[in-house]
Amino acid sequence: MNKDELTTMLKKVADGSLSVDEAAKKIKLSPYDDLEFAKVDTHRGIRQGADEVIYGEGKTAEQIIKITGHILENSAESVLITRMSQEKADEVSKAIPLFYDRVSKIGIAGKRPENKNIGNIVIATGGTSDIPVAEEAAQTAEYYGNKVTRLYDVGVSGIHRLIDNAEILVNAKVVIAVAGMEGALASVVGGMVDCPVIAVPTSVGYGANFKGLSALLSMLNSCASGVSVVNIDNGFGAGYMANMINKM
Repeated sequence: MNKDELTTMLKKVADGSLSVDEAAKKIKLSPYDDLEFAKVDTHRGIRQGADEVIYGEGKTAEQIIKITGHILENSAESVLITRMSQEKADEVSKAIPLFYDRVSKIGIAGKRPENKNIGNIVIATGGTSDIPVAEEAAQTAEYYGNKVTRLYDVGVSGIHRLIDNAEILVNAKVVIAVAGMEGALASVVGGMVDCPVIAVPTSVGYGANFKGLSALLSMLNSCASGVSVVNIDNGFGAGYMANMINKM
C-alpha cells in the first residue's frame, strides 16, 4: 500500500464510506515491498504484533544492509537480525547503528528497544556448550521486553545443580530448557514446574548425537506434561514463543 492509497482509504474512513474495521483489515493485508532479491513484509508488525526479523546466515552484508535500511525507513525503529557473523556485523555497523552480541550472533539495528522486564522467562542449559543457543533465546526475549533469568550449566549429569536452583525455576512464567547430548534436561524441568516449558535441542554432543537429532527425539518423547519442542539450535524460535506466552 503506497502513500496515495493510504490517504484515499483514510478519507473514506473520515466520510463514513469505509468502516474502521474494514480499513484495519486492508492495512493488515497490505502487500510487501519488493526489493527484487527480497520481499520485505513492512506490515508484519501490524498483522502479528512484531516486525519482520532478518535471518542473517546465507545473506550478504550488502543484502542485510538494504533490507534493514528499508525496514527502518518504513515500518520500525529497530530490526532484529539473527545468525549474523562477526564479519557481516562489522560491515553492517559501518552503514547502520548496530548492537552486536558475538555469543548469540544476534544483531539489533537502529534504536535498541528499552527492556521493560515483563514477567520472568528462565533459560536453563544442560552445559556451558549450550550457551550460544541459549543466548540467542535470551537476546530475542529481551529484545521484545521480557525479563530473562539465566540458569546455565545445570544439566542432569550433576542434577544437584538443578535442584539447588528449584526456587528460580518455580518462579518462572515460562522456562526454556536448552540441552544437547540426550536432551534429558527438558523432561526433568517439566516435572518440576507448573508453567510451559519450551525445549531446545542443540547440536552439542558426540557422534551418535547425530548433530542434535538424538536430543530432538528425546525431547519430543518427553513424558513430562507441558513440554513443547522447537527445532535443533533454534534459540530464536524459543525466545519468540516464550515472549508470546509471557505476555498473554
